[in-house]
Amino acid sequence: MICCINPQCQKPLNLDDAKICQTCGSPLIRLRERYRAIQPLGQGGFGRTYLAQDEDRLNSHCVIKQFSPQVQGTKSMEKAIRLFTQEAVRLDELAAHPQIPNLLAYFEQDGFLYLVQQFVEGQSLLQEMRQDGAFNERQIRDVLADVLPVLRFIHKHQVIHRDITPTNILRRKADDRLILIDFGVAKQIDEEAGAEQPGTRIGTEGYAPLEQFRGGKAYPASDLYSLGATCLHLLTATRPDNLYDPLNGQWIWREYLRSHGKKPVSEQLGYILDNLLRDLVGERYQSSDEVMRDLNADSFHPPEKAANSIRTGNSPHATQQPSHQPVQPMPPFPSANPIAARPSVSQPLVSQPSVSKPLVSKPPLSKPPVSQPPTSSQPVSKPTPARLSGSSRCIQTLTGHASWLTDIAISQSTPTFASSSLDGTVKIWNLATGEELLSLKGHTKSVNAIAISPNGRFLVSGSDDYTVKIWNFLNGALLKTLTGHSRDVTAVAISPDGRMLISGGEDRTLRLWDLNTGALLKVLSSASGMIKSIALSPDGNFLASGGLDHKVNLWNLRTGEPLQTLVGHLSHLHSIAFSPRGQVLATASKDKTIRLWNLQTGDLLRTLSDHARDVNAIAITSDGRTLISGSSDTTLKLWDLTSGRVIDTWKEHLDAINAIALSPDGKLLVSGSSDKTLKIWQLQA
Repeated sequence: MICCINPQCQKPLNLDDAKICQTCGSPLIRLRERYRAIQPLGQGGFGRTYLAQDEDRLNSHCVIKQFSPQVQGTKSMEKAIRLFTQEAVRLDELAAHPQIPNLLAYFEQDGFLYLVQQFVEGQSLLQEMRQDGAFNERQIRDVLADVLPVLRFIHKHQVIHRDITPTNILRRKADDRLILIDFGVAKQIDEEAGAEQPGTRIGTEGYAPLEQFRGGKAYPASDLYSLGATCLHLLTATRPDNLYDPLNGQWIWREYLRSHGKKPVSEQLGYILDNLLRDLVGERYQSSDEVMRDLNADSFHPPEKAANSIRTGNSPHATQQPSHQPVQPMPPFPSANPIAARPSVSQPLVSQPSVSKPLVSKPPLSKPPVSQPPTSSQPVSKPTPARLSGSSRCIQTLTGHASWLTDIAISQSTPTFASSSLDGTVKIWNLATGEELLSLKGHTKSVNAIAISPNGRFLVSGSDDYTVKIWNFLNGALLKTLTGHSRDVTAVAISPDGRMLISGGEDRTLRLWDLNTGALLKVLSSASGMIKSIALSPDGNFLASGGLDHKVNLWNLRTGEPLQTLVGHLSHLHSIAFSPRGQVLATASKDKTIRLWNLQTGDLLRTLSDHARDVNAIAITSDGRTLISGSSDTTLKLWDLTSGRVIDTWKEHLDAINAIALSPDGKLLVSGSSDKTLKIWQLQA
């Protein structure tokens, strides 16, 4: 279909080959000769919104906002134009965040203003609630955990949204992430306080705090109030207006839950909601970081008289202790050679599902002393057992990437490591001093995965530009570009003997290459889902892959034959790790769990559940006793693999942790985050 863009047309849909609208007689045009409106999405006071196709980008979907305000008077028109233009400016400023729709174009044509932005396929939280019913506590915590980092980002860029509601938060169908939309009334924090006329009402009634209705003033705490009101609506399935008692000046959402027979929330979540929704700005949480710290607290002890205390910007954080859940000891790890006795694909193994920051980061701590810069000739000490509990700390914070960190690889032969980012670069760092040594630029899009050859000569990288690149790790020279994947390359690995490179991608294939020549050796294409992670067994005989089909596929790397499929995760696979002796496989998932598998039998040994959001990265220490995990809940957790208990939780990062790697000597851990920082942690002295 093609859609008439005359804002007065009552029936704008027309057949594809129509030239003139059958209803109003207006010409059916493509905006800028490329944007073809195909369906009206909505209509408001400023004009219509259309679903469209961008013919210059393979007919990919986009959204067109047409500005045709129904207002009277010059001042009203000027304000309407200013707000519409303001939305374009804000979207352009915030385009770096993947949970904010990108601005694609902003232009005038035939007397109307148009804004073209990225199309997000999915439902709003309001639609989701109406379809599935009121949210439970776990879902509310997920909303907070997903939206707070977005607010941190926009507030750091000096922007206040001013209209956060269940309608303006979409759940993207592709990955279930929450997307913040509609920046039409957003403002700069430093804009003149009196810019709005007295009595101006900015935001949506019931969700906007009083200060926005009294002169249009807004602060970061104003957005946090609106997020709290949104959570109340989702939790109770009734508008926030009905949950406030104006006679007594207090929220009555707890009474509403009781009167409607709904399950009460925990004391911790209740405390967080109360402090998001204080009437006075100074009594609320002042930043997203404060809320995240209370949300992620391992244990919770509310301050005395918290309900009547005046907040000064520092939240009374809960005492943070390691989580010690009562669990049964894990069965001993198998000692037989894994997989070798299983020449054919096993039946799926079905396991029982588990139950399921102001904006200034801390300065880097002092760097460890070194007598001289490390060189490639310096030996790397042998692995020693890790002693983790109570002795670990962040010793350095490194900055330099312009966007999210995606992967980390540490050299086995020199004290150096590499990091990759959505900014399209790979950087090489001195592990001892934190100095940036090289920045590799050659990919045209985000770099998703990297690996370093065992001899320290090569670095390989996989990117959204569909290519794999091989670099000289010592001097940063680009040696080869490998093509063949038809979609994003999301995972790479190098065999222990340094001869073979393996890549996996969203085209559902695994590709095996000769690392020295770049020749394609084999394509494994029986994987049923887009691949997000791969890992090789320590002996180099077996390959594990996982991705969007929730399954783990095991392969014989020598023959390319599939061996078995492990089933149990409830959502996408993000990370895979073999134990040092290759007898146990650990897998991490968007379902917030880590699962440990016996590779001899295919049985599920244990499910580790303590993270509040996606588990994105895992690594196992060289003694096989401890697993370390990084999550979108901004924490690193250290697990005792014998008992399954959490040893410690580290909370220095301000956003999702996407990658971790252990040094060969077992003394250091490097983590990379969406907060654009790398952190080096000392595991042992």
